[in-house]
Amino acid sequence: MTIDVTRWLERDPDPRTREELQFLIEENLVDEIEKRFKKRLEFGTAGLRGLMGCGPNRMNRLVIQETATGLGHYLIRHVENACSRGIVVGYDGRFDSKQFAHDTAAVLAALGIKVYLSRHEVPTPVVAFGVKHLDAAGAVVVTASHNPPRYNGFKVYWENGAQIIPPHDQGIAAEIERAAVKPIPLMSLDNAKKKGLLEWLSDEYVSAYRHAMVNSSLLANHTNPACMTIAYTALHGVGASIAEALLHDIGFTNVLSVPEQRDPEPSFPTVAFPNPEEKGAMDKVIEMAESLKAQVACANDPDADRFAVAVQQLNGRYKMLTGDQLGVLLGHYLLTKTDPSKQLVGNTIVSSRLLEKIAIDMGAEHYKTLTGFKWLSNMAMQLETEQHQFLFAYEEAIGYTIGKQVWDKDGLFTFAIFAQLAAETYTQNKTIWDYLEFIYRKYGIYLNAQKSIQFDPELPAIGDKLRANPPEKIAGLKVVQIEDFKASLRFNLSGPTQPLPYPASDVIIYYLEDQSRIIIRPSGTEPKVKCYYEVVGEMSKQESYLDAMKRMEEKMDALIEAHQESLD
Repeated sequence: MTIDVTRWLERDPDPRTREELQFLIEENLVDEIEKRFKKRLEFGTAGLRGLMGCGPNRMNRLVIQETATGLGHYLIRHVENACSRGIVVGYDGRFDSKQFAHDTAAVLAALGIKVYLSRHEVPTPVVAFGVKHLDAAGAVVVTASHNPPRYNGFKVYWENGAQIIPPHDQGIAAEIERAAVKPIPLMSLDNAKKKGLLEWLSDEYVSAYRHAMVNSSLLANHTNPACMTIAYTALHGVGASIAEALLHDIGFTNVLSVPEQRDPEPSFPTVAFPNPEEKGAMDKVIEMAESLKAQVACANDPDADRFAVAVQQLNGRYKMLTGDQLGVLLGHYLLTKTDPSKQLVGNTIVSSRLLEKIAIDMGAEHYKTLTGFKWLSNMAMQLETEQHQFLFAYEEAIGYTIGKQVWDKDGLFTFAIFAQLAAETYTQNKTIWDYLEFIYRKYGIYLNAQKSIQFDPELPAIGDKLRANPPEKIAGLKVVQIEDFKASLRFNLSGPTQPLPYPASDVIIYYLEDQSRIIIRPSGTEPKVKCYYEVVGEMSKQESYLDAMKRMEEKMDALIEAHQESLD
């Protein structure tokens, strides 16, 4: 360890993290040094993400430079004309994001790769847009999305515009290991500019994104946007200026941002956790909506790739749509605005099955993938045909992509499409809740929930324990089918075993006799397991929406309680 620490001190270009490490050494804080140096921050299909600080197991300038070196070498070897096509590099408003982006550009330029570098903070979907728009060899966004303030990340896109998937992640990781024992190549940004290896992305580039979105055929139905008053928050992130401009472009002039959360602020001072899904994160935008009597309160996460909505109820209070409810609304709406028989839509295995039911009924093609947008986007490109063009995909964690301009989550374009959906709905003297009720009455109520359970890490893995003793009943209901993604098999209790068409993953799904579903996904990094629940039911003609939802919520509560007791 001493050799590693000493060598790290010699290579670290940042005086702050050198000072931090020197303090740990002088104070003999062995445990803390061990945390920083026991391994490298793992490079995976989402790139890097972790706490900031000194050492190879933290986000810092040396880690960024080594990562950029490995990425650059890999792209040169595996992407045709990577040097001339270039890499798009952008960054969010977090601590050191700009510095990390500039370090990335300095390394890539030194390797002879042209860099398209954002001059200012920019939303993640706007960077992802640039891969196809500029015919680049890939892209990097320095962002930790909705993680706490002391995190940052390094997100990588491939030449197809989507997040990297295997084997590219392993290949890049191997190149990073090699880069860690060699001198880091660096070129100043001024020299890179003079040599034609750096192009600054100006406001014209952002305008190109806006123009592409506004001219999408999916934004051709601006039904009375003046009827909408929308409260919005960027949650101290980078989405506000583009979100406001995009909405204004399509006629929504009554969009008001929470002032104290509008501009980038890396400490996120007004929220405990900068994720719209977390309790309390949308309090201020809901307060604004109440004062404005706005129909909806909307939010992007700090890098604007996710989108969340709270909708006013009849009692005047606001209630959050779940990620699945919003996904189902968007999917249904988009299919009604196109020829559904020519569309391809998808979602992840942990998302609601209702979108699949709607798609089949309307004649569209539907697909499912493992959790993560890297799978949704890459699979869509593989599956789409002349007969079925990709239209929409979502995951329950409030991530949505619409059309083919951005092959990743895009909270900005989703915001515009949702505003259009809402304006059309309210112009018909209906509410978003009425629209959701219409879908539930036609297709059935699909209610979803998620719970995490902590386990003793010294005990055997919960997934292996469940595989060794599969349950016959859960909550008094017979298990009729089990899908084991680790074995890539579907076990039908009254039929033949079938292969699963997915990459191997530590996931188990139980289907119960009343159509309920339980998904168990052990965490790969923490001693806990994530459980995803779905209950299904019909609405009678006489039953009110509120009564039906109360009945389904009670059914959900009973399922969760019984299942979690069975895991104890």
